[in-house]
Amino acid sequence: MRRILFLVGGYLSLALGAVGLFLPLVPTTPFLLLAAACFARSSAKLHGWLYGNRLFGPILEDWERHGAIRLRVKVLASLMMVGLIAYPVFFRDLPLLLELLALATVAGVLAFLWSRPSRPRHR
Repeated sequence: MRRILFLVGGYLSLALGAVGLFLPLVPTTPFLLLAAACFARSSAKLHGWLYGNRLFGPILEDWERHGAIRLRVKVLASLMMVGLIAYPVFFRDLPLLLELLALATVAGVLAFLWSRPSRPRHR
């Protein structure tokens, strides 16, 4: 039963991580890390596949080994976040508190994103 729960958790996390590649406020890396942890406890085959995947593998390796997020990923995520938040905040009649909350959330995510190194640190 425990193995099945970890498998379900891994698949769900992987799906959310994949969605995060296209939706800027859904974080990709944390969901991929969670999927990797779940697969490590339930399926060596899926865990190996995830790290060997050409799309997800490098993201996991960069984060896990160096806490790094590639510059291309930072730029793309930043453009998507700013682009998607601009319309509702500047062109819709929303309550000021909601606009400020949305802007603060995006600002916090951007601050964290750009605080991470873009390249692996070498010793």
